Order: sequence, then structure tokens, then C-alpha cells
Amino acid sequence: MSTRRLLAVVVLVPLLAALALWAFAWPAARTAPRDLPLGVAGPAAATAQVEKELQRHEGAFELHRYADEAAARSAIEDRDVFGAVVVTPQGPELLTASAASPVVAQLLQQAVAQQAAASGAEVRTVDVVATPASDPRGAALSSSVLPLALAGIVAGAVVTLLGLRGLRAVTALVVSAALVGVIAAALAHSWLGALTGNWWAEAGTLGLATLAVSAAVAGLAALVGPAGIGAVAFLVMFLGNPFSGAATAPQLLPDPVGAIGQWLPPGASATLLRSVSFFDGAAATGPALTLTWWAALGLGAVVLGDALKKRPKTTAPASAEPALTPVG
Repeated sequence: MSTRRLLAVVVLVPLLAALALWAFAWPAARTAPRDLPLGVAGPAAATAQVEKELQRHEGAFELHRYADEAAARSAIEDRDVFGAVVVTPQGPELLTASAASPVVAQLLQQAVAQQAAASGAEVRTVDVVATPASDPRGAALSSSVLPLALAGIVAGAVVTLLGLRGLRAVTALVVSAALVGVIAAALAHSWLGALTGNWWAEAGTLGLATLAVSAAVAGLAALVGPAGIGAVAFLVMFLGNPFSGAATAPQLLPDPVGAIGQWLPPGASATLLRSVSFFDGAAATGPALTLTWWAALGLGAVVLGDALKKRPKTTAPASAEPALTPVG
């Protein structure tokens, strides 16, 4: 038995290390724009050359055409595009939104500047939705993904290990997530100034992100036992965190990593937090529904697991010889 355990450790540890390196290093090493939504605004005749130059980056940009600068600005504020190139009589103008992703904003500046330099033009850049001055790189928001995931895993594991079941477990998970949301909003918004949206909307987002993970941990553990804690922790930490695109953007990750990440709590929470903090809730429906489904299914599993454990076990009566029936 000891030999088997030794072999299990010797094989399992390198395997987990290799998997972690793959999950974290591969997307980071392959970061590049892939169908990145980008607007082009101005008269069709004037924008034709700009579109042609952008389309040379095959598969990099998904171009959206707008009549003028005002329409392009509205599209950026609605999170339809990450930026826009506006053709004006004075020359090209680049509209960006560093609040959506500082990395994407910098990437667009470099791409458009190189394109304009070839034609001898100078590009003027306007940051339509900028990151807060106290957090110009958006580091606080992207760094919040891991602590929220850890808080959710710990909360779900504690509820399971303490033996809380049914409505008591649900109450503990909801209250703890709400407290995490309030504390996180107080730190990120009130103290650091890294979030600038509606305070309660941000607290609700942070709490929902925690509840999505904690409910999943406790729910799966209620159905399959303590092994459910490890399964959800593995999914959230080894896939959800590196696939979230929180530090860059989902459209910069290799396919299908970016799409998968948005279906997991870390990616959905980062996207939702950007929307409620910087874009007045624009494009918040999708990630909000994702987190809600995770939380609802997890809490439902907690209740179901408790009901299954309370169900009385019916055992068939032991076989016995048939009783003799008296005659007469």
C-alpha cells in the first residue's frame, strides 16, 4: 500500500505541475487579437483604405462600420467594440476604451500608428472610457479574480466540512458571499478608487462571483462527497482563472479558451465587474446570467443532496418460508 501511495505522489505531482503550466503559460504565450471587435467610422469612400489595411491582419479584427464619430463612441460605451478608427479631414483618429482592456487599447494604438506611419499621417488618440487615475493599468480589477475564487472555494469547503446541510448551508453561503461583496467593494471602490461605478452594483457583482463558486463547491460536495470540493477547485483555479482573460481580453486568448473562460465564474465575474464599474451596466446580461446559473444550480444541489440523505432507506424484507395456512 505504501508503494502505491509513493507512486501516486510521484506521478500526480509532476502531472499537476505540467497541467498548471499548460493552463497558465499557453494562453499567455499565444496572446494576440482574434476577431477583436473594432469600429471604422466615416464616409464609405474615405474608410475603404483603412478597412483594407486592417483586413491585412487576417483574423485579427472584426470590423464594424459606423456613419460618424458619435455612433462609434456610442458603440464603445455599449461595449459593442473595443475601439474605433475615425476618418476625418484632419487625418485618422483612434478612439479607445482602456477601461475595457488597457492591453487592447495599447495594441490598437500600436497597430493604427504603424498603419498611419506608412502613409505619413499622424494619429490622434482619444480614450473614450478611461481607467481610473488611481489604477491606470486596471491591475486592481484583474487581480480581484483570484481572491474571489479562493474566497468561494474556502466558503464552500468550510460549509461542507462543518456538516451544514439544506437551508442552513444555503443561508451560510449566501450571507458569507454578501459579506465578501461588501468588503471587496469597500476596498476596491472606497479605499483604492479602482472601481468607479455604482457601489451597490459592484458589491452585488463581487458577492455573486463568490457565491457562484462557493455554491458550486458545496453543491457538488453534497451530491458526491468531499471529492466535489477538489473537482470544483480544480475547474475554477486551473481553467477558470487562466482562461478568464481578466488581465487582457477574451478575444486575445487562443480559441476556444476565451469562450470557455466566459462560461466559468472567474471570466464572467471579470466581464461583469467591468460593465457595472465603467460602462453603466452595458453588456452585463450575459455574464450576470452565467454567474446566476452557477449559483442557482449550486444552491439547488445543496438542497437536493440534503433531501437525498434524509430519504428513508427502504430494504426488502428477508426471505422466509411461507407460513402454513390452517385448514378447517
